[in-house]
Amino acid sequence: MYFLTYLHKDEKNYGMLNKNKDKIIPLSEIFKSKTLNDFICTFNESILEEINNLMDSSNLNSIPLSEVKLLAPIPHPKRNIFCLGKNYLDHAKEVVGLPGADDNIPKFPIYFSKIANPAIGHLDIIKNHSEITKMIDYEVELGVIIGKDGINIKEDEAEEYVFGYTIVNDVSARNLQRKHTQWFKGKSLETFCPMGPYIVHKSQIPFPVELDIKCSVNGELRQNSNTKNMIFNIANVISDLSKGMELKAGDIIITGTPSGVGLGFSPFKFLNSKDKVECYIEKIGTLTNFIE
Repeated sequence: MYFLTYLHKDEKNYGMLNKNKDKIIPLSEIFKSKTLNDFICTFNESILEEINNLMDSSNLNSIPLSEVKLLAPIPHPKRNIFCLGKNYLDHAKEVVGLPGADDNIPKFPIYFSKIANPAIGHLDIIKNHSEITKMIDYEVELGVIIGKDGINIKEDEAEEYVFGYTIVNDVSARNLQRKHTQWFKGKSLETFCPMGPYIVHKSQIPFPVELDIKCSVNGELRQNSNTKNMIFNIANVISDLSKGMELKAGDIIITGTPSGVGLGFSPFKFLNSKDKVECYIEKIGTLTNFIE
C-alpha cells in the first residue's frame, strides 16, 4: 500500500495507489479523515483489512496519477521531525576532521530536530537562500512514520508502532551548522525538507528494514548504501527515543544518511542553482527536487 497526498484540480486530498501504481484511489470520502496524517492517527487493523478489500475492487473512482501534483505525504507534521546524526559509520568517518564536526563515532544515538512547515514534495524547488548560505548539501534518509502513541517501547515491539516508511532529503546549510555549533538552524530553512513521493505501509517492507538507499546529483551517483548499515537500527532508535518521552502517531523519524554528502568530498560538492537531486530508496521510489 502506497499512500500519498496530492493536488487535483486545485483541491488537496490524500489517497493510495492502485495495484498497477498508475491511478490514485481517493480516501477522504471513504474514511472521513481530512488529511493523511489524521488517517494515520486513526489507523487500525480493521482499516487495514478494509484497505485490502478496496485494492481488489474494480468499482472505485480513481484518478490517473499523471493528472495530479504530488505533495509531501505529510506537508505539516504535528511536531518537529526527529532526526539522527551520524548514524552510518561511513558518513561518521567522512566528516571526521572537517569544520564543525567532531572526531567521535557515536556510542549513543545523536538526536536533533528540524522544522518542516511545510515539507515540500516530489519535483518541488528547494530555495537557495543565497543571502545566507553558499553551502547547501543533500542527505538522503529513510523516514519512519509512527503509527500509534507509545512510551518506553521495547525493541522487540518497535515494529508495532510503525505505520510506514518514506524518503526525506535532509537538506542542510553547512555554514550555518558550523556558525551556530548545532544543526537545528542549518537544517530548518524554508523548503529544506523534501519528503515523499509516498508513504509505504510497513506490511510491504520486511522488518528489520534492509533497503538500498542512494542519492544522485545531475545523474552522478553520490550516495550508495543500504539501511542495514545504520549504526543504530530502527527498533533501537524507537525504543531509545521513547524512553521517558511519548512518541505520537504521525511523528516522523529520519534515520541518518550514508557517506557521499557534498561536505565529504575534497573539494566540497555543494549544490548549485538548477541542480537536480534524486533520492532513491528501494521499495519506496525516487524523490526528485531542483535547486532554485
